[in-house]
Amino acid sequence: MNQKCFRGNPQLLIVCFGLAAQVQAADLIVGFKAGTAGAVRSQVERLGGRLIEAYPNLNSARFEAPDSSRDRIAKLAGVTFAAGNSRVEATSVTPLDYTHEAMGASAAATYGFTGRNIGVAVIDSGIFDHDDLKGTDYGNLHIVYTEDFTGGDGKDHFGHGTHVAGIIAGNGQESTGSGYTYRIRGVAPDVNLLNLRVLDADGRGSDSAVIAAIDRAIELKSTYNVRIINLSLGRPVTTSCKKDPLCQAVGAAWKAGIVVLASAGNMGRENVQGIQGYGTITVPGNHPSVITVGASNTNGTASRGDDKMTSYSSKGPSRFDLTAKPDLVASGNRVVSLLAANTTIYNSYSANRVPFSLYKPGSSGLSDKYYRLSGTSMATPVVAGAVALMLEKQPSLTPDQVKMRLMKTATKSFAPVSTAADPVTGQVYTLTNDLFTVGAGNLDIVAALNDTSVSAKSAASPTVRYNTATRAVELVLGNNVVWGTNVIWGTNVIWGTNVIWGTNVIWGTNVVWGTSSISGFNVIWGTNVIWGTSAPGAAATDVLINGEN
Repeated sequence: MNQKCFRGNPQLLIVCFGLAAQVQAADLIVGFKAGTAGAVRSQVERLGGRLIEAYPNLNSARFEAPDSSRDRIAKLAGVTFAAGNSRVEATSVTPLDYTHEAMGASAAATYGFTGRNIGVAVIDSGIFDHDDLKGTDYGNLHIVYTEDFTGGDGKDHFGHGTHVAGIIAGNGQESTGSGYTYRIRGVAPDVNLLNLRVLDADGRGSDSAVIAAIDRAIELKSTYNVRIINLSLGRPVTTSCKKDPLCQAVGAAWKAGIVVLASAGNMGRENVQGIQGYGTITVPGNHPSVITVGASNTNGTASRGDDKMTSYSSKGPSRFDLTAKPDLVASGNRVVSLLAANTTIYNSYSANRVPFSLYKPGSSGLSDKYYRLSGTSMATPVVAGAVALMLEKQPSLTPDQVKMRLMKTATKSFAPVSTAADPVTGQVYTLTNDLFTVGAGNLDIVAALNDTSVSAKSAASPTVRYNTATRAVELVLGNNVVWGTNVIWGTNVIWGTNVIWGTNVIWGTNVVWGTSSISGFNVIWGTNVIWGTSAPGAAATDVLINGEN
């Protein structure tokens, strides 16, 4: 049954404490140790705070409190973090798509796996009631649950979430019939979708809305067999993951047995102080456990051999924690998926509509069913669909085992260096396809389905460090992770020789920056920060409309 329940999300900026004084209020998300919820709430209330919303599955809650008490709340007994309720945004950058073929989805379909009975929580801008999500090919309506955390109606007024949902679960109903030659479908067309809306008509939302949606996904895990959360959204990193409420929320979902996929971000062109896009991974993709996905480009062919990286895909390491990210990449450029008419994206970028002749030769006009978008937002659901196929085949897989197999089997065929041109300005970007750019490589769905590797160890992404003695950047590996020193496949099998040089050495002295750009190197590795005192001003969602990027 398609359940609908809508909950408001008030944004209260000023509250009156006492009879006369108006006090500036802080909107805080507070984390605490298990079993201390009641005690923490009492302490916060004694400091003038008020509970807005509890997240019982995440050991955290949202409070409104006097801004002057923020530091005192952070130091209360049992409190693990207290952070402001930040804004998050969709990470599409937008725009014949060969995603399905290049990632191996078409070949994987011959195995008979469609993601049947796997629940996927799409935490996004909502999902339009598209015919490709309710056709007759695969049975019942895909959207089994809807909840709106923006105070709205649960529908997609931005157009982003529908496109993401189609990449995962579109069944191609509207591109099937007499005279149709190209079927536009998702990777796992038989999954059950949970439509958890957190982004408004402008593609913007808040940490608290996303955290509430994650909490709900955990709560509904057994009801709808929720095994996957897709987060094609993010914001710049402002603190360590250990102190970030959104980062901690995805970690809790991972521990609850849910595979969390997060987009890397679209800030790969950022070059403040010469960083060349490095250190621009967004939250929550900076969490070591989650699968962080960058965007590759199929180069207009079904072959994986000529795929290359996009210039906009954010690069690691993560700010503050120096976690090696992204974990892998997947096709995210000019991806064709479901169109939600009369939405913000549709009205602003109608040129992204695809010709009807794309899937029915000889026809004229533009499709009112399908649309092109680009970005790490589009790459992430490609991997989410692959995970659904893996879990249908082997339901016993843990999130860490899923991540390990995806990274181990990723295609490591990127050229050491590639270029990407902006179709509007003509500017050419040169990309070093190292671990911080391509992660473990390009998604290979068939190889991941066929892999039988098993490990009880963590697949948390390793951290990196700059060795001042050798003047090289190194992976920090341990025996408690699957790619530690004692596993049989070793680091080169996970990341390949093109992204690692030597024994655990990622970069030599001048591999990336060289002497002419040493300031960029110092920004990344100096004093344990990436952007110095402030993050670059680029939003997490930049819109690129035309062609290849």
